[in-house]
Amino acid sequence: MSDAPDAPDAPNAPAPSIEVSNLTYNFPDGTRALSNISLSLPAGSRTLLIGANGAGKTTLLRLLSGKRLAPSNTITIGGFDPFKHGLEGVTYLGMEWVLNPIVRNDISVTELLRSVGGDHYPARRDQLVRILDIDVGWRMHAVSDGERRRVQLAMGLLRPWSILLLDEVTVDLDVLARMRFLQFLKEESESRACTVVYATHILEGLQSWATHLVRVSLGGVRCYGETKEVMRKEVEQYGGEGSLLEVVMRWLEQDLEERGPRNGGRSQALTYENVTKVELDIHV
Repeated sequence: MSDAPDAPDAPNAPAPSIEVSNLTYNFPDGTRALSNISLSLPAGSRTLLIGANGAGKTTLLRLLSGKRLAPSNTITIGGFDPFKHGLEGVTYLGMEWVLNPIVRNDISVTELLRSVGGDHYPARRDQLVRILDIDVGWRMHAVSDGERRRVQLAMGLLRPWSILLLDEVTVDLDVLARMRFLQFLKEESESRACTVVYATHILEGLQSWATHLVRVSLGGVRCYGETKEVMRKEVEQYGGEGSLLEVVMRWLEQDLEERGPRNGGRSQALTYENVTKVELDIHV
């Protein structure tokens, strides 16, 4: 019999912490995406990833989820490499998940929820339907983007998880649906000691929700820690009211000043009319 610990794949297992140590990652074309990132996020925490577009948030989340291979010994979830072990308790909801074409077909909400295990978790299914205000009679090809997003969130959260990684998945929700969704995640983290990492630019209601903040800047982590401590240091250094919006705006302005314009050394007068070569940066 092996004495090795079991990977954290059981829904009722204690929520594992997230440890990142000296993580540097390049895209396949050699472009540097992340540089020397180290993080320690405790079990049961609710962490916000804050940063400008292209800062590296999505890449970091994909590496944490095991969807991309990180260098050896740089990421562990409860002591395990998420890529090598394929941890079932880790749920990642990002844009590729949102764009899944099946949710635009002529199919009912009931059928979709059943396809992801709704009949095995009836109480949880009904709770999510109620919280997200879903009409189980909806046909998916005939609903709005916001209604479709509610169903997708219910599908993604139906099976109990230990680690939840969210990448801008609430942008189509109205204010009430979003706040009820965040309250559900808070209750999950407190009642089941689950861990949530959430990348978003919509900050309303999040200052008291987040236990930790991570500032991602130009492929690195500029600072991270408990929300109250990070905010206290910001007020000590810069003054102000200490609101999350105020702090994040300052971070983004500092990042822009450090990075400079996206056109680099090209003319600041660059327009759609005079550009002769369009380069699309697909790296996130």
